[in-house]
Amino acid sequence: MSGTGPPRQAGVRAPRPRLPMGEDATASLAINAAYRRSRAASGDRTRLLHYVRAPAGVLAALYLFVLALRLLSAAAGGIADLLTRLSVDGPLNLLGFGWLLSYGALSGSPVAALSLSLLDGGTLGTTEALGMIAGSRFGASLVVLLVGFIAYLDGRRNPDGIYVGVVALLTTATIYAPATALGVALLRSGVLDGAEGSVPAGWGDLAGAISAPLVEPLDERLTVVVLFLLGVSALLAAFWVFDRVLPNLDPPSPRIERLSRRFASPRAMFLFGALLTSVTMSVALSVTILVPLTLKGVVRRTAIVPYIMGANITTFVDTLFAATLVPTPLAVPVVLAQVGAVTAISAAVLLVGYGPYSRLVLAAAHVTVANRRWLVALLAAMGGLPLLLLAL
Repeated sequence: MSGTGPPRQAGVRAPRPRLPMGEDATASLAINAAYRRSRAASGDRTRLLHYVRAPAGVLAALYLFVLALRLLSAAAGGIADLLTRLSVDGPLNLLGFGWLLSYGALSGSPVAALSLSLLDGGTLGTTEALGMIAGSRFGASLVVLLVGFIAYLDGRRNPDGIYVGVVALLTTATIYAPATALGVALLRSGVLDGAEGSVPAGWGDLAGAISAPLVEPLDERLTVVVLFLLGVSALLAAFWVFDRVLPNLDPPSPRIERLSRRFASPRAMFLFGALLTSVTMSVALSVTILVPLTLKGVVRRTAIVPYIMGANITTFVDTLFAATLVPTPLAVPVVLAQVGAVTAISAAVLLVGYGPYSRLVLAAAHVTVANRRWLVALLAAMGGLPLLLLAL
């Protein structure tokens, strides 16, 4: 037998060799201890930076948000001239206008915030601002279909991602169409007059005070076009910063997957969609999460509809916050009219006609995904309808 030393007995573990206790061993132990202390200190610094960075990011995003709203309000006169040249007025025209703008932004939130600034600047009336907000949500629903299509090309040619996008489009369209009409009726009825009193006194003055040192000199020196471009840039930057500091749920974590499995009933999925969207403040992001969850089989196809219905309500969290920042008292009633109308229509569907409604939406989505011609027709409608509304 090769080797030195006594043979090992079966079942007896060889004794652990002792490290030499000379100067080399002492130095090695000291180096290891110093390394562990360094790693612990580094971890503490990383955690401290995280705790400092998140609040700082939120404050920076809020300042950019306020700055953007005030810059856009200052530029509203020039936008009014542009809309006049394009003969864009009335809720339907502005619905198509907001719809198209959200395509360019790949998000509805910046367009909804822009509508409130135009309302504050006197460019839009209350029903027109509501129409533009509704249009921003129609356009944002296309983002989910684009994500599903990318997942289809990049993955195993599984059509579930496209299916989720089509269901999101159909659900948003069938809920928001009657909800927009109801919201316009609520504004015209005067039921929400005085709702601006719910905003804390001085809140708008505070927002104006922190933005005035920068907005007023720019308003005096720059043209309307430059002010508008600066406002849009600041608005997009604010949402970009918000996206970086808010929890990242894409791809969904195992915890999100476990939560989604627990919410099996339509009402529970409705609440789940509302909860995730209130956290992410983006219906495009929260509904996009459905794509990988559906591909994995975590979320069943029948659970998609109530999830999207809930997400389409709490997506107005950031818009309602923006309404409290603009000086005009008309902004809060406009957003509350849209939120109330979407909530009322969604609750009626969920409590009274959910079964037939969900079966109709899912069947239409199945036919659309299964037939390429129907899918092309849907995409053509998504491109043509806003142009048609803009031309009315």
